[in-house]
Amino acid sequence: MKVRLIILFSLLVLLTSSFRTPAYQLARLKYNGGGDWYGNRTALINLVAFCNQQLHTNFAPDEAIAEVGSPDLFNYPFIYMTGHGNVVFNAQEAQNLRRYLTGGGFLHIDDNYGLDKYVRVQMKKVFPELSFVELPVNHPVYSQKFKFGNGLPKIHEHDGKRAQGFALIWEGRVVCYYSYESDLGNGWEDFGTYPEDTAEKRNNALKMGANLISYVLTH
Repeated sequence: MKVRLIILFSLLVLLTSSFRTPAYQLARLKYNGGGDWYGNRTALINLVAFCNQQLHTNFAPDEAIAEVGSPDLFNYPFIYMTGHGNVVFNAQEAQNLRRYLTGGGFLHIDDNYGLDKYVRVQMKKVFPELSFVELPVNHPVYSQKFKFGNGLPKIHEHDGKRAQGFALIWEGRVVCYYSYESDLGNGWEDFGTYPEDTAEKRNNALKMGANLISYVLTH
């Protein structure tokens, strides 16, 4: 199934909350290099539940696993990537990910602390002509159902840096959103997993995640 068709179908799902059969799944990106692509194990499942409740989406309750070089990637309109460590895309994987993103797919990279120095290099293999740009606080991604007047919320503290939301923009479309120094995935995990992340922070993380989903499904 073509990614563009999936996204068009997802718009119908947003508008028809009575449609009960799950339309599709969200997926987690499995990559090579030794980094913990499987980190934040309960994050995506909790985000799905939040979106089904708050946005009236109709996602399957469990996540899928999509390998970066696999054609299965094209079955999912939204791919989540996280981790702390090394990431390596070979030439075929980089080409496959590029085809997915330029064909209508969307990648959310969530730095779980330590991912930055690896993922920037690897995404250059995917889009040599593009660089990450910080989205302004008035970008539509921050004003979907939930409003974030100051941009990406800070969820989990590591080293005192401000949270930043970067994007790769291809032909005017955001194809990749990169949340840096925020750690949204920590906030999406089961409450209490990180005692320092308050209920308010967790709620903000889920709302920001829902904004990303909403943005993808309506743009």
